[in-house]
Amino acid sequence: MKQEAFLHVRFRVMWGAAAAVLLLAATSPASADDPAKILKAMTDYLGSQTTLSASFESDIEIITPELQKIQFASSGQIKLSRPDKLRVNRTGGYSDVELVYDGKTISLYGNDAKSYMQADAPGTVDQMIAGMQSHSGLGMPGTDLILANAFDELMATTTEGKHIGQGVIDGVECEHLAFRTPDTDWQIWIEPGAKPVPRKYVITSKTLTGAPQYTLRIRDWKTDAFTDADTFVFKAPAGATKIDLDAAAVADFDELPPGTPTGVTK
Repeated sequence: MKQEAFLHVRFRVMWGAAAAVLLLAATSPASADDPAKILKAMTDYLGSQTTLSASFESDIEIITPELQKIQFASSGQIKLSRPDKLRVNRTGGYSDVELVYDGKTISLYGNDAKSYMQADAPGTVDQMIAGMQSHSGLGMPGTDLILANAFDELMATTTEGKHIGQGVIDGVECEHLAFRTPDTDWQIWIEPGAKPVPRKYVITSKTLTGAPQYTLRIRDWKTDAFTDADTFVFKAPAGATKIDLDAAAVADFDELPPGTPTGVTK
């Protein structure tokens, strides 16, 4: 009995010590690396590239009035030529859309609706993105990663940052960072090395019940110059109808059913 009691006490002590170690590991910083420094290296690298292209997959969550969480998925490609050219296409369950910007005009085409919108918007890609988000209401989460001043935009309202450790995204070991703002928590996984590109980006809303998330996975990063002269030229498909560019019409080109609130504002 004494031997059994001794073993029982010893097991409890060992288990308690192991639990304490696990708790300490969970609550202590995984690394002394500066998360802002890692993020700055990424934004500096992307911002220094004249041309960029990548493929992406996105998941966006909504909370129904019955407090059920529903997720919608889409995928697409992005092509950027600084300072004033951008092409993005995205296909999901509720939209098949393409945005083309040539530095003078922004064109938005919906394959499902067989219609397109155009508006004069001379300037840079950064100015166009800011204008679309503020005036049309079109959600464009993730575009803050490619802005020329991406670091300033990402950190503008950030109150806390942590280097969580490493994570593997699509077979690539990445630095896992987590940041907080008054309205959102956001995480980013960045591939280390000479080409520190983002591989995954998650935005969590703290203003809605259920904390819906927007998740973006990015792959196939390339910095090759575009050889096709029509890469950033919009050509309306035969039979497509031109409609006015306004907030109500733009809602039909979003990746969610019209009128669905997301709470994701970053």
